Amino acid sequence: MEIRKVISSRRSIHDFKAENVDESKLIDIFFAAAWAPTHRMKEPWNVKLYQDEGRKDYAELVLESYERAGFFASYNQEKKQKMCDGIRDFLLSIPHHALIYLERDQDKHKFEEDYAAVCAYIQNVQLLAWDEGIGVLWTTSPYLKDEKFIAQIGLDPSLHKPAAVLQMGYPNRIPSPKERTSMKNKLQIINEPFIHKKS
Repeated sequence: MEIRKVISSRRSIHDFKAENVDESKLIDIFFAAAWAPTHRMKEPWNVKLYQDEGRKDYAELVLESYERAGFFASYNQEKKQKMCDGIRDFLLSIPHHALIYLERDQDKHKFEEDYAAVCAYIQNVQLLAWDEGIGVLWTTSPYLKDEKFIAQIGLDPSLHKPAAVLQMGYPNRIPSPKERTSMKNKLQIINEPFIHKKS
């Protein structure tokens, strides 16, 4: 697909078919996305891909994190169980969960550069996937900041930052496009000197 068409036609997908994407196709997407811009060639992105039976433990850890955060505190046991079952079923209905993370550089400026590079990597994944007919939802759920959750998935909260989880699969429904704001009030073109020096 022509690149402008991929960019403009891509949608965030919330409803997936109960069908796995071929693993080799996903691996190819994750590899190809690594041509994202990266400061000092650090290539800071890493991926944990949860699918098949791996989704079950992942879903349970998400629910435990929600519990610790008090998400269910105001509900009685019956309502809480119903909500937990609904969240679990929803997470298990998504064929693939790709958790993208990076190491925390102690230098704040370098860390910000690394995070920006990871976001560029994520967008590459989304566009490459869309070109293959695969839908993605870029999520930044609160449990990604839960240190216990981070440790439970085998990372060190002091060393690693989960940047996002990409929910991936073949779209069951593609949302209608939403209009983008015109750039006419967002783009400034400066052709003349703009710093007025005092005489």
